Amino acid sequence: MTRTATRQLSREALTLVAGRFRVLAEPMRLELLQILGRGERTVSSLAEAARTTGPNVSKHLRVLEEAGFVRRRQLGNSVVCALADRTVFELCDTLCRNIRGRLLAQADLLTPARPVRRQPLP
Repeated sequence: MTRTATRQLSREALTLVAGRFRVLAEPMRLELLQILGRGERTVSSLAEAARTTGPNVSKHLRVLEEAGFVRRRQLGNSVVCALADRTVFELCDTLCRNIRGRLLAQADLLTPARPVRRQPLP
């Protein structure tokens, strides 16, 4: 769904897109994706890095896996997780640039205007 797209998405396609956005609307899931962006991790390692519990991480990983953002594999007694779709970072970068621009524009509105220094007449 780019600005240059010439066709409209069907209601079904829009529903799929909205579902992916819903998955990303949870800060803990974004944090887990951010951690996995640096490489594979076990569930316990993810829980430690995110300062939360293993069951909480597992719950969020299941949602991320169903949406196609994460893949999991069994390695002995551990479950190892990896990023399956790096495009999420492009989306986050775009959103962060937009948020930064909006915040800077708002900050400019709050910055008092500097008085104009006039040169003395000769």
